[in-house]
Amino acid sequence: MRPTFVPEGGSTFTKKEAKAITQVWHKNGVCPDNTVPIRRTKKEDILRAKSIESFGKKRHKSFGKGTHQSNPGEGHEYAIMNSRNGNYYGTKFVINMWRPEVEVPNEFSLAQTWLASGDGYDTNTIEAGLQVCPVLYGDNNLRLFVYWTSDYYQSTGCYNTGCSGFVQTSKVITPGGSFAQVSQYDGAQYGLPMLIWKSSGNWWLMIGEEYVGYWPGNIFTSLGDRATTVQWGGEIVNQRTDGRHTNTDMGSGHFADEWYKKASYFRKLETVDGANTLREPQGLYPYASNGNCYNIKAGGTGSSYWGHHFFYGGPGRNANCL
Repeated sequence: MRPTFVPEGGSTFTKKEAKAITQVWHKNGVCPDNTVPIRRTKKEDILRAKSIESFGKKRHKSFGKGTHQSNPGEGHEYAIMNSRNGNYYGTKFVINMWRPEVEVPNEFSLAQTWLASGDGYDTNTIEAGLQVCPVLYGDNNLRLFVYWTSDYYQSTGCYNTGCSGFVQTSKVITPGGSFAQVSQYDGAQYGLPMLIWKSSGNWWLMIGEEYVGYWPGNIFTSLGDRATTVQWGGEIVNQRTDGRHTNTDMGSGHFADEWYKKASYFRKLETVDGANTLREPQGLYPYASNGNCYNIKAGGTGSSYWGHHFFYGGPGRNANCL
């Protein structure tokens, strides 16, 4: 199965960007036609969760105005770029690939996009990006993930293919799969090109030139029609072990001010309008829930390589973040 159309116009990903996408399991070959790779869920994975019911789910104990910024979920911290409210039918971008250090197993660090609609406990989200999440995977590898909810993380939704929801179609790229290449501080940089868009009632995910799968429109309420906000950026969980702020990294573990090859970025930000056309978003505004620990700096519109971009991240605990 493939989408009936893809968005028109906008920037293009280079062949180098598309070919650089290698997941660790590829060393064993690829799946045969008409099959897909699925990460095996082991008994140990479920035992790391607080309960079977909570396995593979996000938990937010409070909510803001349809997004995460007014009252972040307990222990969650963000450095994100926000769209203005509007009508959105997708987004396209490149995420800088880093493997952030996570201090304790029940914390995580991720870089993602959120497409959202609805308010309060009726909030619907589609989410996709990169994460290090020891409690979910049992290691500190950088992994592709997808997520969804139609009731603000109460009882619906899950990571990857852990429940009925996201339908994987790719035999090459799998949600939950780890990546072989990550960026190095002041060294080689890697980016993951992503596109999410609505086609024939479903929301599709493309990584590089590969159709990974889709979220069926019928699992949502308000998102069955369109998104009203789009966000891009980083999120961590801070458990305040021993009463202090976590050392868990966001992005590269360096503040946005350090810029290219040192701080993490999102570039070539675009959104899909009602005419199925990719456009540079207007009126974006940044938000950091704890700027002394993790921050964000808008980069504006740059060259064809950068497009609309921003840098974000930080080390967590430091002299100004206790």
